Amino acid sequence: MNKEQIKAERKTLVLSLLAGLCGNATLAVLTSSAVAFSIFPVIAFALAVYCLYQEYLSKPMAEGTPAIAFACFLVGAFGYSAFLRAQVPDMGSNFLPLMICLGLLIWVAVKLGVMSPKTEAQA
Repeated sequence: MNKEQIKAERKTLVLSLLAGLCGNATLAVLTSSAVAFSIFPVIAFALAVYCLYQEYLSKPMAEGTPAIAFACFLVGAFGYSAFLRAQVPDMGSNFLPLMICLGLLIWVAVKLGVMSPKTEAQA
């Protein structure tokens, strides 16, 4: 993906990250007794998925965007899981969600070209 495509797809990637975060928060609110009930994660999840769907309808996605968007969704989900397990140690270790989250973040950074070396023409 080139720089123009990355700027155009930034909204989709942020919305998918937010949908993953809010989806896992909604699941935790509804199923875990360690998390106090709140309606806000449910509302935020519904709005994030709705905005993501509207973005999908308004313009076509670039070539590699669906895979990167799914990776961002998983980063949000595993990131919230790691955060929740750090707050409530009785839920278990947060090592595996952190390692999965970091691995996916490195993969997304490589795919977006963030970690590529700059050439002399760009510098």
